[in-house]
Amino acid sequence: MALPGQRIAVGMSGGTDSSVAAAMLVEQGYDVLGLTARMWKEGSRCCSLEAVQSARKVCWHLGIRHVVVNAMDTFTRCVADRFAAEYVRGRTPSPCVACNQTVKFGTLLTRAVAFGCDALATGHYARRVEAADGWHLHCGRDASRDQSYFLHRLSQRQLAHARFPLGEMIKQSDVVPYAQAQRLPIATKEESRDICFAAPGQHHKVVERFFPGAATPGDIVDMEGHTVGRHAGIHRCTVGQRRGLGLSGGPPRYVVRIESRQNRVVVGSRDEAMAQTCLIEDPRWISAQPPPAGRDYRVALRYQHGPAAARIEPRSDGRWKIEFESPQFAVAPGQAAVIYSGDEVMGGGWIAHNRDEDDHATDP
Repeated sequence: MALPGQRIAVGMSGGTDSSVAAAMLVEQGYDVLGLTARMWKEGSRCCSLEAVQSARKVCWHLGIRHVVVNAMDTFTRCVADRFAAEYVRGRTPSPCVACNQTVKFGTLLTRAVAFGCDALATGHYARRVEAADGWHLHCGRDASRDQSYFLHRLSQRQLAHARFPLGEMIKQSDVVPYAQAQRLPIATKEESRDICFAAPGQHHKVVERFFPGAATPGDIVDMEGHTVGRHAGIHRCTVGQRRGLGLSGGPPRYVVRIESRQNRVVVGSRDEAMAQTCLIEDPRWISAQPPPAGRDYRVALRYQHGPAAARIEPRSDGRWKIEFESPQFAVAPGQAAVIYSGDEVMGGGWIAHNRDEDDHATDP
């Protein structure tokens, strides 16, 4: 239960999850402040004018103050610009991971503290646990909706100020009935878990806005180097992709790798799109210390990808090698590889290559 006068800010997008998080904290007796980040000028589903108005209505209903925070500069620099640059490099970015690290638990947390708040709560399905050695991050109770993947780059300081009210809920299905019981003035829809600043299937338009030259056609080749088709820009492709390549006839073919220097997309069979190992770069560890190597872990290669058994070991260049117990499909450079021990998040890094050595450069 809340201590008298304890104040918590809630990052509110106008959706069900964040609105329920705010309502739960009000019910628990906290002094709650609603914060909505304005991150993108147009075309965004989580920070549009409609979302701001929805969040404001919820705050009015709950009797709490609502503040809109201008986070557009940070979002553009740390999320959108990086998103576009990664696609130009032939990689597949994870913008929600970067947004949580730099915007929600960066800009929003800073503003929350400035407003006298002790913490910033969000609608993520995850749990934080305090121990003698610091803060630990765990999966949400409802494994089917767990969102700890998106939070693996948070620091000890950020976790110390974080709150995840929904993380202890046994089932995500409990959220909508709770919202209805509280009569929250929202359309009971789920929070967006896609790219919030681009329409579905239209991410290439964001890339071309930052890099007009990205839409340069090139060859699609098979594993032997024979041209089998043409692409309209490597930013339209990702490792593991099958549909939308314009290839017809023969067995199914998947993107195996993207060679940005040659402006070329390489396709092959599903077996050829499997990888036993990968390298991750720029690792972040929840405890601020790397986990012990040589132990059994589970590694998630993308959101809602069932973590696969693997072992990890450091390399002299600062990157880490992940070796899976069995080959994994569509290990895409640029995505986050998140390492778990049981249901605890150890940390993770960005996939640099979907093999042990740098056989095929992806940098422009």
